[in-house]
Amino acid sequence: MTRTIVLTGASDGIGAAAARQLARHGHRLLLVGRSAERTAAISDELGAERFLADFTSLDQVAGLADELRAATDRIDVLANNAGGIFGRRTVTADGNEQTFQVNHLAGFLLTQLLLPQLRAGDGIVVNTSSSAARLLARFDIDDLGAEHSYSPNRAYGNAKLANILHARGLLARYGATGIHPVAFDPGNVRTGFAGSGSILRLVYRTPLARLILISAEQGGATLRHFVDGTPGSTWQEGAFYAETRLATAAETNPLVHADVLVDLLWERSEALVAPWLPPWMTTGAR
Repeated sequence: MTRTIVLTGASDGIGAAAARQLARHGHRLLLVGRSAERTAAISDELGAERFLADFTSLDQVAGLADELRAATDRIDVLANNAGGIFGRRTVTADGNEQTFQVNHLAGFLLTQLLLPQLRAGDGIVVNTSSSAARLLARFDIDDLGAEHSYSPNRAYGNAKLANILHARGLLARYGATGIHPVAFDPGNVRTGFAGSGSILRLVYRTPLARLILISAEQGGATLRHFVDGTPGSTWQEGAFYAETRLATAAETNPLVHADVLVDLLWERSEALVAPWLPPWMTTGAR
């Protein structure tokens, strides 16, 4: 069965690797990247459609949604794979801490704006998270902008935890209307922190990296597992996976199971992206 798949963060890393694997299965790929050169290279290689957006701008995210809606009436899978870890604390033009916006808010907004197309298709939403959600997060719902306590690692961990909470929120709000979300940790991918401002980049550049890291192709295969899978069969909706296994309690931040936090994050996220949402979609509208 071929699918129409929107894949963000597709220009390199596990996104590009997954795109190559999915192309071999004959899917229609709508690839989203920030770099015009790299996105053109992968789309030309695969004969896929390409779209550009810088997720530090929510105007560009909304514009991307417009372009995607013009390109297709049906989206079977939205893979929210774009993200990154940054150095010093930076506030975007939209007023949000950059790590939180790029890794969570942009995907939250894009998902909301594409809900009609997702409902017309298979309705699968795949969020790429990370073990950082457990290892690095120090989540404060009242300090989503990290104004009072910031480090690159903590900001990244918090955003990756938000990816999991977002999947749970999607299931609670839209599961009954044909939306099938999941979040997963692809593993410690070799490309992850190498060029980042995080101190972890030092580990990624040592001989030890060969023993503890996996390739982009391996991480891409994990992403493909969820994109190509069947909700309720291949994977459980609203759940969090460590690679392709259902994550154990030891692999999961306990906050993932806090229903109150799921709802609070949804409300705060919705408020932050409200200027880009149609009125009927706010205040928890189904």
